[in-house]
Amino acid sequence: MIKTIILIPSRLSATRLPGKPLLKINGISIISHVVKKAKKADIGEVYVATEDKEILEDVNSNGGKAIITSNKHKTGSDRIFECFKKLDLQGIDYIINLQGDEPNIDINDLKHLNKLISLNKPEIGTLASKINDKYKLINENIVKVITEDKLNEKNFPLAKNFKRKVNKLNSNIYHHLGIYAYKPNILEKITKLKQTNNEIKNRLEQLRAMENGIKINVALSKFSPIGVDTMEDYIALKKIMEYKS
Repeated sequence: MIKTIILIPSRLSATRLPGKPLLKINGISIISHVVKKAKKADIGEVYVATEDKEILEDVNSNGGKAIITSNKHKTGSDRIFECFKKLDLQGIDYIINLQGDEPNIDINDLKHLNKLISLNKPEIGTLASKINDKYKLINENIVKVITEDKLNEKNFPLAKNFKRKVNKLNSNIYHHLGIYAYKPNILEKITKLKQTNNEIKNRLEQLRAMENGIKINVALSKFSPIGVDTMEDYIALKKIMEYKS
């Protein structure tokens, strides 16, 4: 079995919703909800990589572990690689980069991704879910991935492209979830590459990898979590999670 670690990049200075990691749902911060889900998946150690002391203290007070990183990073990948180096862990086969703003992520989807990377040993693995609402096609906050083959529960096809907006739905376009599983040497390679024009224009760091010949395999996620990008997202998710509790 492969050895996996889950790293969660998080910072208070998000452009669209500053301070969102510490917004509370059921009395617990969003970032600590994500940590609890990651730990419950039971696929490896879990750490938050953050530039903010407030996040570190919140995570620690809720039973998690966090590492302080530089405030100069341009992307989450850069942040988690610094965290990985600081941890100095041996024998890690994959680093899962889990977004800190998706507290209702399904742990079974994390386990499914970990199973597929264990079987297929990709350079990068990621998750995507089916699109059932055409509004998602034009919503630029929802990233789309186009795959070589139609996704099913067992396959792990390559990604052909990632876009923020598409005009027409076809069977190979999916809602991309911002969760990545990297081989450590591939993550290191990405952090040393210059940001590409497409990456900067589209605000999609995975394009840097693809444009430099790094392959990304895509697994089907059964659940499509709600990411918290705006106050409206937070209010909607808060209602859902507090109702379920």
